[in-house]
Amino acid sequence: MLPILVVVSVMCYVIFAYNLARTEYTKLVILYTALFALFYKILTLLRHNTLLLTWLAFGFRGLFILAIPNLSQDFYRFIWDGRMILEGFNPYLYTVESFISNGEFPILQAQELFEGMGTLNASHFTNYPPINQLCFVIAGLFAGKSILGSVVVMRLLIIAADFGTLFFGKKLLDNLNIPTYTIFWYLLNPFIIIELSGNLHFEGVMIFFLVWSLYLIHKGKWVIGGVVFALSVSVKLIPLIFLPLFYQCFLKRYRFQNNKSSKLVNASETATLDLPSIFKLIVFYAIIGVTTLFLFAPFYASQFIDNYAQTVGLWFQNFEFNASIYYIARAIGYYFRGWNEIAIIGKLIAITVLIFVLIMAFLKKQKTFTDLLTAMLFVLTFYYFTATTVHPWYIATLLILSVFTGYKFPLVWSLVIILSYLAYANANNTENLWVIGLEYVIVYGVFIWEVFLKKQTRYKHIDHFDYN
Repeated sequence: MLPILVVVSVMCYVIFAYNLARTEYTKLVILYTALFALFYKILTLLRHNTLLLTWLAFGFRGLFILAIPNLSQDFYRFIWDGRMILEGFNPYLYTVESFISNGEFPILQAQELFEGMGTLNASHFTNYPPINQLCFVIAGLFAGKSILGSVVVMRLLIIAADFGTLFFGKKLLDNLNIPTYTIFWYLLNPFIIIELSGNLHFEGVMIFFLVWSLYLIHKGKWVIGGVVFALSVSVKLIPLIFLPLFYQCFLKRYRFQNNKSSKLVNASETATLDLPSIFKLIVFYAIIGVTTLFLFAPFYASQFIDNYAQTVGLWFQNFEFNASIYYIARAIGYYFRGWNEIAIIGKLIAITVLIFVLIMAFLKKQKTFTDLLTAMLFVLTFYYFTATTVHPWYIATLLILSVFTGYKFPLVWSLVIILSYLAYANANNTENLWVIGLEYVIVYGVFIWEVFLKKQTRYKHIDHFDYN
């Protein structure tokens, strides 16, 4: 049976990679649903054979190696930014459109890249942080004259990051006394293979650094962990939302023993050169802040902050895609005011998310490291539930956090998120709100059942924070 499942999976992935357009919605949904069912069955059969699961996870990724991404146009901007840096331009200071509209072509294949990314992307300043830009530069160095060559280089970088996630993810799972095969709910998931390796979204690289930093922090190596956490932020900004949640780790003075049988220990008995807790927390935040600023420093210019803030602000005041609570708020705004109140709603959402993060940081007790990971999962879930824009690949971070916490709603979301691609089935890229509603009815239903109705069977382990 297993060979049949693998062969059918290979066939589906090959069709997905080389013979599918995102406008072919029915074909897209059928292929994706089939791949998800095959993934579930394969992982169920092989959960005790992590070596074979590893070969399959990366073998499936290898099938995409020569494929041009078919669900996203973002990679054209990645290539543009990398080549711009190699030509001596600061990508944060210029829009693509500012060159093309004046008949200027500062890099090779400029016109082709402009047409590929689309006018919306081309009209905005880049928002990709410096480590992400480094990946684009590497693609430009090795394949500066070929779009496909650049795609292959970036794909290899993302696949390499997945190897890192496997390595440190298994170590962290092992330290938490969680079965290590659970990492494959992330690595073997067709959502991750297609959206990250296939369509070149660098959440995979950000997640590698995030998991690595969490492993280091769990081992008590919080100084190096802070540096690695900053690397994660310098790929994607989203880990910044987790920073307040580390308050209890440091202020409650956690300490772990580095073995599977670690127990609650008294910090006063095991501390050697234990700095005051508040000082540790400040140093940890300072490490992250200084490292991040250091990585951004080469791109600093007088217009940089305004341009970057303007672009990031688009996710709160302009862009709309696959939202849930925001769409309800928008409808209420239309009903009472007669126009889209996104500018006001976006600011209220940002304030609401900040309040929720602070409540989780200061009022939700964390007694174990899994409690910290669970808080991270809930904070990010709340943000995406309220956000104006939830692109499918955003869910990848929720999925990796679910591996360490036992919650399954991100796994379900990684299945039904494919419904959001119906927006590309028409020429105007118009969303069908009934379909979006179906997606969120399923996700919210599973979330409510797991969090509020079901007696959560969470992973049992005996790593504890020390409150003494």
